[in-house]
Amino acid sequence: MSKHERLLEFLQGQLALSAKSIELGLRQSKDAPNLLPMVLYQYGLVTTHQLGQIFDWLETA
Repeated sequence: MSKHERLLEFLQGQLALSAKSIELGLRQSKDAPNLLPMVLYQYGLVTTHQLGQIFDWLETA
């Protein structure tokens, strides 16, 4: 399983983001997939606290 796939599982499993929210983030960041966390934040789909959790996860994954 790739790191990207594990990130998507983390977003759904740990942060309880809906599939639709993740799909929107993926569509908006398709040209730069590394920007997915920032896109989710920009669209108000994650809080600053959740964004920090995502970055912490990325750092340790």
